[in-house]
Amino acid sequence: MPTIFTRIIDGEIPARFVYSDSDCVAFLDVRPLARGHCLVVPRDEIDQWTDLPSGRVAHLTEVAHAVGNVQKTLLSPMRIGLMIAGFEVPHVHVHVVPMNSMANLDFSRADTSPDPEDLDRLRAQIAEGLAAAGHQGAVK
Repeated sequence: MPTIFTRIIDGEIPARFVYSDSDCVAFLDVRPLARGHCLVVPRDEIDQWTDLPSGRVAHLTEVAHAVGNVQKTLLSPMRIGLMIAGFEVPHVHVHVVPMNSMANLDFSRADTSPDPEDLDRLRAQIAEGLAAAGHQGAVK
């Protein structure tokens, strides 16, 4: 049975994509730990990041770095957090989280009903920031 991320990547479940290439996608989290929280997910359904080829790990990190730089410019957080936990969905995903404290990495504090209009605006702004920085995978 495909994971929720595979279903999102395949278009069965809607998502707010900011980046897409032949190896991975990035989209806004529907239960953000902080405003602008994105997930970077490989297209291949692999459970643990340590099972990915090292080149794929590097690529996911490069995409997360690009997304994080746009988040930093757009949202002005104190830090951009990066986390791979993997307990929620058995499909590798990198959390890229604008942070002002360690509390921004607490899943029990996730926003379970973020404003859809704000998510739409953030999606467009992050994608535009990626495109302006020259990232070919930015979703228009």
